Amino acid sequence: MSYFSFLGHPMNYRRCISFLIVCVFTFFLALVPTSFYGVNPETGLPLFTLTQQRVIAIFVFTAMMWILEVIPTWTTSVVAIVAILLTTSNKGLGFLISKQLADPNIAAKLPQNVDVAEAVAKVPTTLGLTNYKDIMAAFADPVIMLFLGGFVLAFAATKVGLDVQLARVMLKPFGKNPKMVLLGLLLVIGVFSMFMSNTATAAMMLTILAPVLATLPKDGGGRIAIALAIPIAANLGGMGTPIGTPPNAIALGPINEYLASVGQPAITFVDWMVRMVPFVIVMLLFAWALLLKMYPFKAKTIEINIEAKPTHTTPFQKYVVWITFALTITLWIGEKLFGINSNIVAMIPFAVFSATGIFKARDLDNISWSVLWMVAGGFALGTALNQTGLATTLINTIPFASWNSIVVMLVGGFICYFLSNFISNSASANLVVPILIVVGKAMAGNPEFEALGGVPAMIAGVAICASLAMCLPVSTPPNALAHSTGMVTTKQMATVGIIVGVVGFVLGYLMLVFIGF
Repeated sequence: MSYFSFLGHPMNYRRCISFLIVCVFTFFLALVPTSFYGVNPETGLPLFTLTQQRVIAIFVFTAMMWILEVIPTWTTSVVAIVAILLTTSNKGLGFLISKQLADPNIAAKLPQNVDVAEAVAKVPTTLGLTNYKDIMAAFADPVIMLFLGGFVLAFAATKVGLDVQLARVMLKPFGKNPKMVLLGLLLVIGVFSMFMSNTATAAMMLTILAPVLATLPKDGGGRIAIALAIPIAANLGGMGTPIGTPPNAIALGPINEYLASVGQPAITFVDWMVRMVPFVIVMLLFAWALLLKMYPFKAKTIEINIEAKPTHTTPFQKYVVWITFALTITLWIGEKLFGINSNIVAMIPFAVFSATGIFKARDLDNISWSVLWMVAGGFALGTALNQTGLATTLINTIPFASWNSIVVMLVGGFICYFLSNFISNSASANLVVPILIVVGKAMAGNPEFEALGGVPAMIAGVAICASLAMCLPVSTPPNALAHSTGMVTTKQMATVGIIVGVVGFVLGYLMLVFIGF
């Protein structure tokens, strides 16, 4: 198949056609008269302003590009942020701003006897424009910094061999009984994924376990059970902390913004863990029982010998990483006790490791910047929805409050779960969360909705569903890694993935409803 380059990315014919389709839809939505979207019967004016129409077009463009994967998902996020800045911000393209201010919906809001340019600069959001500083701040949102600190901490732990040492110590109590070793692997991988990238955790454990898998009988189920345990535990474990997986961060930011708007305390690092870690443990135990039932071991004993890998760090640097790792976790867990915000705590490892030479300039290349920019795109879309007034318009126009609360929560979660099986779980969460935030705000105050946990439970459900999607090799990187070993077929992965996903879906929403979030 022939390839050519588009914006530096190799493109085949399928992607080219997909890109053309996306462009047609986007330009159609952006250029049709605003009356196309409906007219307010009371005023006779279009429901949406020109800027809101542009946000709709950008949202559709982003969604289609993420789903069709025409270009990398993080690239789509960056393009979306730039498009928002150019077409909807107070420092964007001048002729677009002029058209927006000429909009009948906006003209009435213009201050009397005040220079228009000055008004736009001072209060852009009241004139239906976004503040360019707020859009650009998405790249350095506190939640992004929390994730960045988590990446640096995990990288330093790997660099000095802390991860391997911890794995050796944590697996030792489980002995040589195959059933207990499988349980130990699930729990250890789950714990690692709470603080490290689930992809990095899966890759590390596959490297460690490769010699063990090679010794197991080929006609037994033990090899399949262990190979499947790695992605399952990595995917489930990530739900345990705000830094465990990107959907958590995507959900946490809007949840805390909503709680702040209604005068309620924010969800802290430990608040998230108190709710999610028990759920993760229950799911890991269920996965253990399921794997043993479906793929019983033929071997009587398993011995895991984890060899210490060579490092190029000094003993002093190893002690620094150990101490900083312990201090950071302690401050995260004791956020309410110590009074230091978890986002600020995340910067401590960055500062310490940089100052001591553990983290060097070249190590910046090992940070998953693509994940950070991916999350930033979702935050920017949320800001655009709010500052252009599109979210408010949707709340006032569509009778969300009359919708069945249970159906809305479950359908929102199922859509995210379904999408996450085929596209990045970060992309699916980025698509669903901004929409559900609008729906949730409209339903806030509904006794039935609040009894189910309200907005926080609805958005947290999206994060849970995104992580539960593990049916196919393409669903998550850990799944792809496990499938690449040749020890697991797509059918086996799909069977276990669907069962774990369905059980997790049911238990997750029961937890959110009865325990709250």
